[in-house]
This record gives sequence, C-alpha cells and structure tokens, in this order.
Amino acid sequence: MAAKVFESIGKFGLALAVAGGVVNSALYNVDAGHRAVIFDRFRGVQDIVVGEGTHFLIPWVQKPIIFDCRSRPRNVPVITGSKDLQNVNITLRILFRPVASQLPRIFTSIGEDYDERVLPSITTEILKSVVARFDAGELITQRELVSRQVSDDLTERAATFGLILDDVSLTHLTFGKEFTEAVEAKQVAQQEAERARFVVEKAEQQKKAAIISAEGDSKAAELIANSLATAGDGLIELRKLEAAEDIAYQLSRSRNITYLCRWVGWICCPPGLLS
Repeated sequence: MAAKVFESIGKFGLALAVAGGVVNSALYNVDAGHRAVIFDRFRGVQDIVVGEGTHFLIPWVQKPIIFDCRSRPRNVPVITGSKDLQNVNITLRILFRPVASQLPRIFTSIGEDYDERVLPSITTEILKSVVARFDAGELITQRELVSRQVSDDLTERAATFGLILDDVSLTHLTFGKEFTEAVEAKQVAQQEAERARFVVEKAEQQKKAAIISAEGDSKAAELIANSLATAGDGLIELRKLEAAEDIAYQLSRSRNITYLCRWVGWICCPPGLLS
C-alpha cells in the first residue's frame, strides 16, 4: 500500500515538473525600455510589437526577439576632404533608437545588429557630402552651421531605415599636418605684421611729438626775443633774481651749509651770486 502511495506521489511530481517546464517555456519577459518581435516558425515574423511585461507564447513554435528601444550613443570617426581639398578628421557622436512600430521591418530587412550595418555607412556618406560644401576655414568658423546641416541630413537619411536620432554633434574636428602647420605660420606672420604696424605707429607718434616740441621751443624763443627787444636787459635781471631766489631757498633747507648773505632789495642771496 505504501509503495503505491509513493508511486502515485512520484508520478504527480513528475507531471507537475513537466507542466512547470512547459509553463515556464511559454512565458517571456520584456524589460523596461525594450520591445519584442515574435518569430513564428510557420508564419514568420509577426507584425505585432510586444510591449513591456510578462507574455505568453507557443513553446518551440514562437521565439521572442528583444530590442532595446532606449537612446544609445555611438561614435563614428570619418576621414574626408573639404571644399579646398584639405584632409579633415571628424568624429560624430550620435544618440539613436529604433522606431518601435517598425521593429518587425527592421528585423526582417536589416537584422538585430541594425546599428552596425546602417549607422557607419550613412554617417560616412552624409559627412562626406556636407564637409565637401565648406572649405577648411569655414569648417572652423562655421562649425555650428556644419553640425546643424549634418544633423538635418543624417536625421532624414536615418528615418528611411526606421531609426530616430535624438542628438547629433561634432565632437572632434582636426586637419592634416600640412594644413595645421600652414595655419600656425599664418598666425605667426599676422602677429609679426601687427607688431611691425605698432612700431610704425609709435615712430609716427614720436615724430609728431618731436615736431610739436620743436614748434613749442621755437615759439618760446620767439617770445623771449620779443620780450628782450621790448624790455631790454630788464628780463635778464629778472631771471637772475628768480634763479638767485631759488638757489637761496634750496641752500637754506640744508643743515650742513653755512653762508653769508647781503641784502639786495628784498632777496637774501649768497655773496658772489649777484654782480
């Protein structure tokens, strides 16, 4: 009797394990930010896109293909030529994600690795097309315009493959060695030209200052000559008195000098200063 009971329990446990395995194989999960496409062995890829959560499928007949629909970054380096035939090294950073409703078509026509197959080729194509419209100088001075043009063209091109580009930006932009050296030489030449122009302007200003000073001295000499002609020796005597007064004042402030003076009018001067 006990053997029959254990045998019944064993059969029940086996049946329960088999049923659990079947149920488990009929369930699948779609994580947040992901979508699933169902491949049916008899009917092919289904047009229905499955959202987040736990779902049922027919075991061994249907298979879920999970896609990440969140924005993901990708850097695409490209070497191309500018309008003036300069080599340009550009790195483009792209934030992309697939259009959820077009996942069946993307899986059927491109595959699960759609980003590897599509983004490098269309990015290279668009960058070569846009950069060829600008010369090297414009790529530097009009970088925002170049970035916007690349973003517009690349977004339109990616939409044909069922991709959305949330952001497109130029993260790296350099030129060939020869062009870089030429730019540096040009900058040095411009700085030298600015320095030479400053020297010339300084010399011109010094020349003008010398002319003005000479004109002032000439005018002063003319005024002195006119004064001498008018006042005679009186002006000379006045300058002597002013000089004597200044010398006496300076000597009076020194503690180590002792001198005798005689009065001439109201000015006290050292002997021998006035004749």
